[in-house]
Amino acid sequence: MFLKERFSKCCNRLTGDLKLVENLWSELDKRYCEKSRFYHNFDHLKCMFSELDDIKNNIENFQAVSFAVFYHDVIYNAVSKSNEEKSAEVARKNLQKLGFDSTFIQKVSDQIIATKFHKQSDDNDINYLLDADLSILGSESEKYVSYTQKIRKEYSIYPDLLYKPGRKKVLEHFLKYESIFKTEYFKEKYELRARENILSEIESLSLG
Repeated sequence: MFLKERFSKCCNRLTGDLKLVENLWSELDKRYCEKSRFYHNFDHLKCMFSELDDIKNNIENFQAVSFAVFYHDVIYNAVSKSNEEKSAEVARKNLQKLGFDSTFIQKVSDQIIATKFHKQSDDNDINYLLDADLSILGSESEKYVSYTQKIRKEYSIYPDLLYKPGRKKVLEHFLKYESIFKTEYFKEKYELRARENILSEIESLSLG
């Protein structure tokens, strides 16, 4: 599997403990394949890596960003407000097992926490991570609609009466930014279409 091989390579740069690496992968596999996940799964990670691979030379510490991608949604509960903090804690624990130093671990943890609010950062590696995380917003309309349907399934515990106003609030929050994307690369690639998609979704939520 593409993701498994990628994860193993990231880990094997510092450890030769194949059993440890296999156990850590098994944990990721179990989490990202939970039945409650329709969007925040391995497909999401694959899309992020696809985006980031194209600009690998722009990223200062690609290994750290890679681990942030793998762990940023490892804990995902649609009704929880602490997914990012819990995911960062899992990453910290596992990176310690792999033998990474505290500076590297803190960097990965900070990147994961940054996905909570998606604010512009002084660290451009974080900005690239955040933009890759939101790149789905700028996808072709058919893919975007599929994304919104998957998100709705993840929040199926909520009736439309609660879900639609909440979703609209999130979308309108993105539109308030001068730019949804933080880096020039992603702005040029996705900004206009992302705004079109979001406006279209808001309209559909208002009609229902």
